[in-house]
Amino acid sequence: MFVWRNIYRGLLMGVSDLIPGVSGGTIAMVLGIYRRLISGINGLMSKKWKKEIGFFLPLLIGVGLALLLVSQLMEKLLQNYPQPTFFFFIGLIIGVVPFLLRKVEYKETFQPVHYILLIVAAILIASTLFLKGDGSGEIMKSLGAMDYVVLFFSGWLASTAMILPGVSGSFVLLLLGSYQTVIHGLSSFQIPLLLTVGAGIIIGLSLTGKLISLLLNRFTVSTYAVMIGLVIGSVVVLYPGFKTDIGLAIASIVTLLLGLSAAFILGKIEHKEESAK
Repeated sequence: MFVWRNIYRGLLMGVSDLIPGVSGGTIAMVLGIYRRLISGINGLMSKKWKKEIGFFLPLLIGVGLALLLVSQLMEKLLQNYPQPTFFFFIGLIIGVVPFLLRKVEYKETFQPVHYILLIVAAILIASTLFLKGDGSGEIMKSLGAMDYVVLFFSGWLASTAMILPGVSGSFVLLLLGSYQTVIHGLSSFQIPLLLTVGAGIIIGLSLTGKLISLLLNRFTVSTYAVMIGLVIGSVVVLYPGFKTDIGLAIASIVTLLLGLSAAFILGKIEHKEESAK
């Protein structure tokens, strides 16, 4: 049975992974499908992969639509209105934290060690702010064998980040100097490049999915504490500064509130549905 509402979920996840600093894993948590996503990734890599097609095909359609249709819009928004755009995602991320805390019933389950894990994870992610810099690198137009090896491992590492809440796959590509090349490859539809990065992404998702599934099953509360910390820390990485121009300030506040509202509405709908299962 196809879960067709996963098209819009995939669309949101695809848009988020286009933006350095925003994680598709975080959006999956906003939507309340994170554990289902991880179990599904592991299922795809097993003999029972056919059972996961109904979940993943609509999700991939949504991600594909985001990459093909929304990438240019996001590029223009980030170029012309970076502050309001980032504030929308900051609002979206802040808005999901209360749902995550309630999901793990932190008042009953959290011990001092869990608060420590949360704080350490938040600091680790926030500290990547000092790595920011340009990092985009030049576009590799004439690709040699070594360039394809670099792109393969870039996809591998980026995919690991994609499904970790608070860690952005795009940000990892920026740090590796492959971001501009991959985005150019997407916009110009360079098949060999896309297949190379895609192969790295598939392997990375497989290995990371198994590890996260193991941690969620054996150390549920500790894993959620770390993930919530990763989400909180990503807000620091995303913060673009605050220019005092009145129009820009108002626009940023409005988009922040829109992000908070979107997280509240999505969280209310999606987490309520997940709880009812």
